[in-house]
Amino acid sequence: MLLSQAWEMYDSDERIEGFSPKTLKAYQLQVTLLIRHLGDIEINSLTAEQLK
Repeated sequence: MLLSQAWEMYDSDERIEGFSPKTLKAYQLQVTLLIRHLGDIEINSLTAEQLK
């Protein structure tokens, strides 16, 4: 699963749970920056070192 796909699933799930739209927008910004930096890679290939 790509990072973008994981985000879409998380976003839709948390909207159902009632997360604040502003919170989700902030999370989306972080995911967008991560994807811009690393590329839209497979989530299982992501390492702790990349996140640092």
